[in-house]
Amino acid sequence: MSPIRSRTTRVVAGTATALAVLTACGGAGGDAADKPNGPVTITFWGWAKGTKDVVDAFNASHTDIKVKFEEIPSGNAGGYAKISNAVKAGNAPDLVSVEYPSLPEFVSSGALQDIGGEFTETDRAKFLSQAVELTTLGGRNWAVPFDAAPQAFFYRKDLFEKYKVPVPATWDAFRKAAEQVSKADSKVRIATFFPDDPTTFEAMVWQAGAQWFKAENETWKVDTTDPATAKVTAYWQGLLDDGLVHKNASFSPEWTGSLKNGTTIGYLGASWGAGVLKGTLPEQAGKWAVAPVPTWDGKPASGMLGGTSFAVTKNSKQKAAAVTFAKWMSTTEEGVRARIASGTSSAFPAAAVLRPVAKKAFDAGYYGGQDIYALFEAAGASITPGWAWGPTTGTTNTTIKDQFGKTAPGGPSLADAVKAGHDATVAELTKRGLKVEG
Repeated sequence: MSPIRSRTTRVVAGTATALAVLTACGGAGGDAADKPNGPVTITFWGWAKGTKDVVDAFNASHTDIKVKFEEIPSGNAGGYAKISNAVKAGNAPDLVSVEYPSLPEFVSSGALQDIGGEFTETDRAKFLSQAVELTTLGGRNWAVPFDAAPQAFFYRKDLFEKYKVPVPATWDAFRKAAEQVSKADSKVRIATFFPDDPTTFEAMVWQAGAQWFKAENETWKVDTTDPATAKVTAYWQGLLDDGLVHKNASFSPEWTGSLKNGTTIGYLGASWGAGVLKGTLPEQAGKWAVAPVPTWDGKPASGMLGGTSFAVTKNSKQKAAAVTFAKWMSTTEEGVRARIASGTSSAFPAAAVLRPVAKKAFDAGYYGGQDIYALFEAAGASITPGWAWGPTTGTTNTTIKDQFGKTAPGGPSLADAVKAGHDATVAELTKRGLKVEG
């Protein structure tokens, strides 16, 4: 067992009384309902691009299980609230998309079923270890990983050449490049800080070696004041104070417009961003390239930005069928090809054996034929170990998001926002009856 997996197991097992869900929730589901005389029908809620194509492909090739799909808003845009409300009302779908940062919260609230009996050790061995660790809590398996989401830097290679800016390999070089870009054209910026998306910031502190959540001796330890977090916070505060990056909401009309008109020439995202840009800016085919995300010392390192898993809700009576479909999406060539064939998905599967399939299915012409999957492969291998998500990510991120939106010159700072997130997290953990230090 890896150190991360061992630590996570001790954490949640040690707080089993407070998180009674980990020993009492969910149950076995309705196995009898999994074996009717006719086809089993399951319901699935998700939002990722290409999902309907995947469902259609599954339904066309299977007669024993049929999937009814409903597209919902992305998790933080209302999808998670919809799922939570449906669980509370007792009418949740069988299967839901849950990003890794939000999974512990759904587990701790009792919204999901343990799927260990259906998602075996043989199944788990197919996936990137970090993805399995992020879906394993209290020694139990709560979701089927789908993708990994290592960081990447997408940039307009034509405009980098125009402004004679080298692609930065370090964060020091990134700042110098930002200065050079803004000096060359006062309207242009190298990238954007997303005040509405704490997960992008968290990926950066993860990359730098921060560990916000740990649990030892039955106590959650919350630390957002470590040197790694302080370094990243001060760095981005400096970029904002000096006007070297835009500040727009992620995927907003303002952000998209700045990409279209060339006043933003870079995007600090993750592997899945390759499909986002391709789908959002089809007219810019051939102008974009991908580089490793800058690092502090020039050595490869990455956090993860999002990443999707598939979980069975506690309301489901058809757990076995739901897990069968989830595994088909995550571990079969047909499932990956169907998703990427939509043309707007660039899934980087957590199942290593499927990455060549994904690479072949994705038309790299948008990136000038660059082997972006080789870059993602290296980035995935460089994901910094030691990060774990806590059981109150919703509280943490909502607070930081609210405070990020209030930051301004002479006003609240990024450090203030991170501290507010820390304080809100400690208060919420305490409210839930958990032992906490921080």
